[in-house]
Amino acid sequence: MMLRSRRRQRQRTRRPLLHMVPNLFTILSLCAGFTGLRYGLDGRYEVAVALIVAAAVLDGLDGRAARLLNIQSKLGAELDSLADFFNFGVAPALLVYLWALQPIRGLGWAVALLFCVCCALRLARFNTEADDPNRPRWSQHFFTGVPAPAAAGLALSPMIAWFAFGHGIWQSAWVNAATLAAVAMLMVSRVPTLSLKRLRLRPEQIVPTLAMAGLLMALLVTEPWLTLSLLALLYVASLPFGFVLAARMRREEAVTGAVTPGESPAEPLATGAASAPPGKERVVPFEPRQGRS
Repeated sequence: MMLRSRRRQRQRTRRPLLHMVPNLFTILSLCAGFTGLRYGLDGRYEVAVALIVAAAVLDGLDGRAARLLNIQSKLGAELDSLADFFNFGVAPALLVYLWALQPIRGLGWAVALLFCVCCALRLARFNTEADDPNRPRWSQHFFTGVPAPAAAGLALSPMIAWFAFGHGIWQSAWVNAATLAAVAMLMVSRVPTLSLKRLRLRPEQIVPTLAMAGLLMALLVTEPWLTLSLLALLYVASLPFGFVLAARMRREEAVTGAVTPGESPAEPLATGAASAPPGKERVVPFEPRQGRS
């Protein structure tokens, strides 16, 4: 009987192979980032940057797969954070140091180290705030600071511009040091940056969005470095817009009392939510996010 009960318990704890898909994407992302660093050590920087971009794409796929399959696990969140730290913190900093920062020696290494430290702090803060049940509703549409994949792209933007436009100021040690330090500060800042995770499209917007996605893919295939440079510029231009939009949403929720820390909204957030008795606070369920940064 004991043997039979143990066998049944093992069968209950077994999980379908499909549950490994998000973590598999994370492992592939880590492999791409580490291989990109290897090509950077060999001086093949174009391949190295391409592999960092591939790691960012895989990082987005693992979060999407986890949400679609409704798979939330502590292992997946921790694994994703560790992979993000290497792919978007260590690897970009080392690539920039090897490519441009070695002439300024110790100062260049200090800036690369600052980028790594800020990336680790940014990921730790993200994981801590994601579990906070008292977060205001407006903040769920924004990241706090620049997320790690976007920060890696901005840190590598002078190198990408060098690929697109040729030699020039892009390989200057001081330009790259200033870029790396500025992006490091943006990662740990409290600046709200736009998040596309909760973006919803109306039916009439689906076809134009798909057309734009097809155009973007065609540009990435034909002119990858020029397209990535333009995307970096567009992202930097979106930072003030995100700040203004977040301030407006914060003011609107403060006026309507939609969600404030420790308070409940005026209307239920989910269909069928029961109203709280008079004088008692109704607890609003908070949906934890997978550890995506």
